[in-house]
Amino acid sequence: MKITKTHGLCAGLVGLLLLGSAYQNSQPTRPSEAVLDSLYSQLTDEQKRLPENALAGLKIAEGLDATLFAAEPMLTNPTNIDVDARGRVWVCEAYNYRPEVNGNPVKKEGDRIVILEDTNGDGKADVNKVFYQGPELNSPLGVWVMGNRVLVSQSPYVYLFTDENGDDKADKKEIIFEGIAGEQHDHGMHAFVFGPDGKFYFNFGNAGEQLKDAQERFVKDVEGNEVSLKNYKQGMVFRCDPDFKNLEVLGQNFRNNYEVAVDSYGTMWQSDNDDDGNKGVRINYVMDYGSYGYTDEMTGAGWQANRTNLEKEIPHRHWHLNDPGTMPNLLQTGAGSPTGMVIYEGTLLPERFRNQMIHCDAGPNVVRAYPVTKDGAGFKASIVPMVEGVRDQWFRPSDVCVAPDGSLMVADWYDPGVGGHQAGDQNRGRIFRIAPPNTAYKIPTYDLKTADGALKALENPNLSVRYQAWNALHNMGAKTEKALAKYYKSQSPNPRMQARAFWLLAKMPGKGRKYVEMALKNPNPDLRIAGLRAARQLKMDVVPYVKQLVNDADAQVRRECAIALRHSQNAESPELWAKLARQHDGKDRWYLEALGIGADKNWDKYFAAWQKTAGSNAANGAANRDIIWRARTAEAVPLLAQLATESSTDLGSRLRYFRAFDFISDANAKSMALLKMMEGNSAEQVQINKLALNHLDPASVRRSETAMRALKGVLNSVEGTTEFVEFVNRYELAEENDRLLKLALGKNADQLGKLAAETLLRQNGGAKVRSIVNGKDERQAVMMLNALRWVGSSESLQIIEQTALNTKNPLPLQREAAQRLGNSGGGEQKVLELLRGGKVPENLKAALVNSVSGAWEKRIRTEAASYLGQSTASVQKHPALDKMLDMKGNVASGITIFKNNCSVCHQVKGEGMDFGPKLSEIGSKLPKEAQYISILHPDAGISFGYEGYEVKLKDGSTMTGIVASKTETDLQLKMPGGTVSNYKMAKVASMKKLENSMMPAGLADNMTTQELADLVEYMASLKK
Repeated sequence: MKITKTHGLCAGLVGLLLLGSAYQNSQPTRPSEAVLDSLYSQLTDEQKRLPENALAGLKIAEGLDATLFAAEPMLTNPTNIDVDARGRVWVCEAYNYRPEVNGNPVKKEGDRIVILEDTNGDGKADVNKVFYQGPELNSPLGVWVMGNRVLVSQSPYVYLFTDENGDDKADKKEIIFEGIAGEQHDHGMHAFVFGPDGKFYFNFGNAGEQLKDAQERFVKDVEGNEVSLKNYKQGMVFRCDPDFKNLEVLGQNFRNNYEVAVDSYGTMWQSDNDDDGNKGVRINYVMDYGSYGYTDEMTGAGWQANRTNLEKEIPHRHWHLNDPGTMPNLLQTGAGSPTGMVIYEGTLLPERFRNQMIHCDAGPNVVRAYPVTKDGAGFKASIVPMVEGVRDQWFRPSDVCVAPDGSLMVADWYDPGVGGHQAGDQNRGRIFRIAPPNTAYKIPTYDLKTADGALKALENPNLSVRYQAWNALHNMGAKTEKALAKYYKSQSPNPRMQARAFWLLAKMPGKGRKYVEMALKNPNPDLRIAGLRAARQLKMDVVPYVKQLVNDADAQVRRECAIALRHSQNAESPELWAKLARQHDGKDRWYLEALGIGADKNWDKYFAAWQKTAGSNAANGAANRDIIWRARTAEAVPLLAQLATESSTDLGSRLRYFRAFDFISDANAKSMALLKMMEGNSAEQVQINKLALNHLDPASVRRSETAMRALKGVLNSVEGTTEFVEFVNRYELAEENDRLLKLALGKNADQLGKLAAETLLRQNGGAKVRSIVNGKDERQAVMMLNALRWVGSSESLQIIEQTALNTKNPLPLQREAAQRLGNSGGGEQKVLELLRGGKVPENLKAALVNSVSGAWEKRIRTEAASYLGQSTASVQKHPALDKMLDMKGNVASGITIFKNNCSVCHQVKGEGMDFGPKLSEIGSKLPKEAQYISILHPDAGISFGYEGYEVKLKDGSTMTGIVASKTETDLQLKMPGGTVSNYKMAKVASMKKLENSMMPAGLADNMTTQELADLVEYMASLKK
C-alpha cells in the first residue's frame, strides 16, 4: 500500500479506499458517493492510478457492486475479452498499439492473448497464462473462445488458434479471413459471437472494406456477391456457419459498428460511432439486410455533402435519416467512443438489466444498459447507467461479457485517452466483476454427455457454455429430439429458453419443417418471428408461411414476413407484399423499411400489385405516401411528381419527394417527370424549378429549352448566394463568368468569394481575373487577390505569384500579393520554393514569410522564418506534464484563449469553424492529461475521419485538407478555417494521407504556461 499520512490521509481513510481488498473480505456496504467523493479528492494523481484505489473512482448502480478481478501487471491495455465456460477471462492485449504515435517502445515478441483465472474462488484472478504471443499479433480487437479453439480478430486477419493438447497454449494457427482494413485499424474487424442458431456473427467498421479467404481470394456471400465495396458500403454485419461457409451480409453502411450482439430469438443489436464531436453515437437494432446511412446510399457522398431535405440536427443528418432506404436509429447517445456489447439473458443481476443490452462507452467512461420495449415493428429504448467513471476519467471500458455465474466482466483499457489514435499509458489495464453485493464467484458445472445436462447448460447466460451445450445437443442428433421437444413445451413461461430449444430442433436434419411450423403457431410473436427466420435459413419456401401470417396482429411478425419476401420469385409474392404494405400505418418507419427490404429487386412487380389494391387513392394518406416515397421503381415516378408539386401542402413537407427522385434508377422516367414539373406556373414555380434542377442530369437540362429558361430564372433568383455558384458549377455555365467575377469581388473576404473565384478559374475565366489584378484599380486588385488566396489551384497561385514578383506593380500591391501567396496548402509549398531559390526581393520577404505564419505544419513556419534570421530557440518551453496537471486554470480566460487560437478550426456549441472535431463535450471524453497531450503533441491524437490529405490535381495544383466527402465522381475537401472546395475526381492525379495532424504543431508555443493551463481548464469544463 502506497498511501501514507504524508498525503494527508489517516489510516481509517485508507481502509475505505482499499475497496478491492475490502470487498473480498465481505465488507457489507459500499461507502456512499459523498464519502467517496471526499476521500478520492484527497488522493494525489499518482495514488488515483493505483489498482488499490480503482473502485473508489467508480460509481455503481443501485443493487450492484464492483470488485477488481485483475489489474496490472497481470494484464495491460485490454481491447476485448471473452469469458470461457470455466469462468476464466481471456484478454486481447494491445501494448504495441500505435508506437509511432504514442511513443511506447515496441515489444518485439508481439502482443498477447492472456488467460486470467481465479483458482481459489475469492473473486480475484491469481493466475495468468499466455495463450499466445507472437510478433504478428499486433493490437488484436476481438477474441471468442470455443472450447479448445479461439478466434482472434486482428485486421487485416482473423486467426483461428487451436490448443491441441489442453495445456492452455496455442499449438496451431490458421488464417480464416484476411484483407480487412490495415494493421492496427480500429475501424476494421471486431469480435465474433455465437448465435442461438448455431452460427457465428461478426462485423467490421468502415475501414474493413472487404473479406478475403486464406488464399487471398475474395469471399462471396450466399447471394454470389463479392464482399467488397463493389457491392456493399462502409461497416458491415455478417453471419456464417461454424466452418465459415455460407456467409451473409446482414447489414451495411455503418461507420464503426464495434460489436454485434445476438439475443435468443436471433435479433441483432450493436452500437456505432459517429465522426468525432457530432453527438451522433447510436445504438441500432440491426434489421436483416438494412442500410444504415453513414454515407449516401446512391453516390457514397459523406453526410456533410449538401442534399435536398437535409435533417435539421447534425446527429440525425450524420446518418441520412431523411433518406428513403435508411434504417432509423434505435437510440442516439450523444458524444462517445462506443465499444463492446452483450445481451444479458441471465437472472443474477437485478430485473431492470435482464434481457437487455449492456454496453461499454469508453468516451464518457460508462457501462450502460439500454432497456428496450417494442414499438410497432421496431423498438424504443432508454439509458440506465451501471458503472460510471465519475471520479476517475481514466476508466475506459472497452468490453463487457457475461460470466457463467451470471455476473459481468468489464475490461478497462484504463488510459487518459480513449484509444482511437491516441493512448497515454501503455502499462495499465483492469478487469472488474459486476454483480449484486456479496455474491461469490462460483462457476457451475454441467454433464454435457447427457441431454438433461446439456439442456441445463443451454440455459446459461455465458456464450461459451451455450456454445458447448448447443454442439453437444446437436451432435447427439435424433436422440435428443424428444428431450428438446419436451423442454420447449415446458419453458412457455420463459420464451427465450423456448427459442434456444427451438433453434436446435429446427436445425435437426429432416426435422426443420416440422418445428418451424410448430413455432409459427406459437402464441408468442417472438417465437413466430424465430420460426420465419429459421425457415429462411433452411431455404424453405417461405410463401406458405407468409400467407399464414400476412394479417398477424403483431407488427413485428409482419415485419419479418416482409423481409422473408426479399428476392422471392414466387408468383404469389407480389400480392402478399401488397397486403403487408396496405397495413402500414403511415407512422412506423421500421415497418416501412422492412417493406423496402422485402421489395428489393422486385419493386416493379410488388409496387404494381400494391397500386392495384390502392386504386385511385394511391397518393392519399400518410401511409400510401410513405410507400410511394420508399419505392424504387419507375412506376412510382408519376405519383412522386404529383406529391412533389401538390400545392395544398407546404413545400417544406414535400422536399422528401424531391429527394426520393435520387433513388430511382430509371433515368429517363425521372428526367421526363422533373422536366415536366418545370412547365408549371404556380406561385412557387421558381422554388420547384430550383429543386427539379438539383435532381436532373445536366445533359437532359441542356437538351430542353424549357429547362434552360427555368435555369436562367433560378440563377436570377439566387444570384449572390452559394446556391448560385453551385448551380453554375453543376451546369458548367461559362456564360455566367461575369456574375461569378462580381461575386468573387463582392464576397472576397469569405467562403462565398473563394467559391466564386475557384469556379471562375475552372471555367476558363482566368483572363477576367488577370484583367482585374493587372488593372488600374488597385483596390479591386487587392479584393481579387483576397478571393484567390484560399483557392490553391495552380492558376490561382501563378496569378498571385506573378503579381507579387512583377516589379512594374506598385510595391504595396506586390506586398498584398505576397501576404496571400501562402494562404493555401499549395501556396505554402510555393512560398518555400521561392525562399529556397533566393529569388525574393528583400522588401517582400517579410510579407511572404507572414503569409505562412498560420501554416498547419510547424516545419513550414520554422523554415520560412529562418529566411528572416528568426531563431526558433526563443520558442517557449512548458514544464513537464505532471507539473502542468498541478496548475489551476481560469475558465473565463480559457474561453478567450480558445476563441483566439482554436475556434478557427473547432466548434463549441455551434460557435467557431467547422473543420476539426467538435469539442462541445470534450471534457466528458478526455481528462486533462489527454487534453494537454492533444495540444502539445497533436500528432498523438488524429481522430479517424480527420486525417489530412495532400491532393494533387492534373493541372499541377496541390491542395491540403480533410476529405469531407468522396464519391466516384466528386471530391469535397474541407480546408483549415472551414472553407470547402469541390473537385471532380477525373481531375485528381493523386491523394496522399498526411502522416501529421492538421492541427498546428507548436500551437502552445505562443501561449504562456498559465494561458495553456487556462485553455485546458476551459476544455475540461465542456461536459455533457
